[in-house]
Amino acid sequence: MARLLIVLGIAAVVFWVFSIVDCAVQPPSRHRGVSKGAWIAIVVLIPVLGGILWFLLGRARKQPPGRVLAPDDDPNFLGTLKGVSDQDERIRLLEEELARLDSEDDASPAQGNEPDDDKPEEPGTDDDPRGRRGGDALT
Repeated sequence: MARLLIVLGIAAVVFWVFSIVDCAVQPPSRHRGVSKGAWIAIVVLIPVLGGILWFLLGRARKQPPGRVLAPDDDPNFLGTLKGVSDQDERIRLLEEELARLDSEDDASPAQGNEPDDDKPEEPGTDDDPRGRRGGDALT
């Protein structure tokens, strides 16, 4: 029986200290009923009962954050988007540029920009230092 009373006494002291600290660190906006100083006095002067009252009556719950909207549900975001005609115009310009680049690529070989076959090939990464192909060639 004495051990039980000791354990309960230690638990009561731990709860009392935890209640004081919790009451002290909460911002004044989270205290319901009376001011922050009054709640600290209640918790300190009425050890266990004050802590129970603090957690049941004095401590305001944290307000849940407001509803988060996805970008396609947010009217402010949707108002910043440009109209469909602007997107169509941009697509048309990109397609014209792509067609122009394709026509330039098609015209390049006809202008004589073909690679010159008379030049010796430069050694590759798989060549051995003596200039032989395939690094492991027989000597």
